[in-house]
This record gives sequence, C-alpha cells and structure tokens, in this order.
Amino acid sequence: MSEDTGPVRFVVREAALADLPPAVLYALLRLRVEVFVVEQRCAYAELDGRDLEPSCLHVWAEAPDGSVLATLRVLRDTDGRGRIGRVATAAGARGAGVAGALMRRALELLPGVDVVLDAQAHLERWYARFGFAASGPEFVEDAIPHVPMLRSA
Repeated sequence: MSEDTGPVRFVVREAALADLPPAVLYALLRLRVEVFVVEQRCAYAELDGRDLEPSCLHVWAEAPDGSVLATLRVLRDTDGRGRIGRVATAAGARGAGVAGALMRRALELLPGVDVVLDAQAHLERWYARFGFAASGPEFVEDAIPHVPMLRSA
C-alpha cells in the first residue's frame, strides 16, 4: 500500500520475521529501541520473544530512500484475539499520518476478531479513532501510564 500524505511519502509493508531482510529487521528494532528505550528512557528488555512467534507480522512504513518511518507488530494471543503492539514512529514522521496508515493495515490483517492493545495513556484518544475503547483500569509499565484497550469484532 502506498501513501502520499503531502510532504511524507511512504509505502506500507509487512512480513513475518523469517521473511525480513536483515537490514530491515535491524531498522525496525533500532526504531523501537530509539523510541521506547532511549527517547522514553525506559530501560527494559525490548526484545520480549513475541517477535519470534509464527503468527507475528511486522508492519512498517518505508520512505522512498528505504528508511523506516514507523513500525508495529501484529500478534495472535492464545485466547484467539489479535494484538497490536510496539507501535513506534520516528520523530521526524510524527503527525504525518504514517502511524495511522500502519494501524489501518494492522486492523485489515486481523479481520473478524477482537483486537487488544496496551496504549500509553496519553495516546488513548488517538487509538479511539480506530475503534478502540478502554477495557480496564490504567496501569503503570516502565514508569509510563498505560490503558488496556479493546476493539470488538
């Protein structure tokens, strides 16, 4: 899927871990670390093992020069629900619709099932634009308030 949202041009791509070229995998993981570990100052094990699950799909926005502008991953939980996680956007691409395009694609990849995510609390309204609603009490993870959210099928 190709997007042209004005000054930021990108293509949305997706692949299972085994199908990712090493340089792309490196760029996806680097962006996640830049956003979650460095920018948000959360010292935690960013690589949690879920990227290795057979059902995991990595979805990313690629600029014309091949750089990664944003990424997320799509998972299947053991209860059959879909899960979207590790949504990260490069600082220079924020506000240009890149993450929104990834969310729309992620939801297309999860048809007919409930989808859950753990949103950073300040992004609750942003996720609500995609049909998600708070599904439990706020909790703190890595010193950042989060809200569990659900989008019913």
